[in-house]
Amino acid sequence: MASTSTQLPDARLVVTGHTPDGTSVFTFDDIRKPFMPFGPQNAHFTSFHASPVVPASNTAPYPELAEVLPRCPPGGVIFCITDIQPGGSAPMHRTQSVDYAVVLSGEIVLALDNGEEKTVKAGEFMVQRGANHAWHNRTQAPCRIAVVMVGTEKIVLNDGRVLEETVFGKKPQ
Repeated sequence: MASTSTQLPDARLVVTGHTPDGTSVFTFDDIRKPFMPFGPQNAHFTSFHASPVVPASNTAPYPELAEVLPRCPPGGVIFCITDIQPGGSAPMHRTQSVDYAVVLSGEIVLALDNGEEKTVKAGEFMVQRGANHAWHNRTQAPCRIAVVMVGTEKIVLNDGRVLEETVFGKKPQ
């Protein structure tokens, strides 16, 4: 069933686990509602799982995921989707993670802080390695991107400067 504020269906999440004797069971099967911090016409975020460390635990309690922007815990991992509405964007930002992403539906323009852009379409993949970037949906159809973010070391440039995480801002001068 679709949320009233998005054209894409809300995501169904199925989670497995184990009984005390080790038998496999389903532990969760429900619809996850998206987090829309920029309003219903821009980027929506739905987080499915996060772990503060890698390797992650398959026996720890399933994490409660607050309605916040998906940010990878240092040394951890997060699994989420981003839905970007027609004409919508996710502003310029840098994460301290390597992000493995696949466009599931629609298409998205990946813009870098040097002005370069690439269009990535449904069925195509991205490996985002700590670059300051923005996403723009310049089509009339919504775009859904699945992302697994894995925490990384900070990027240290040859002159010793460290590229810090940016939260929706332009590259520091």
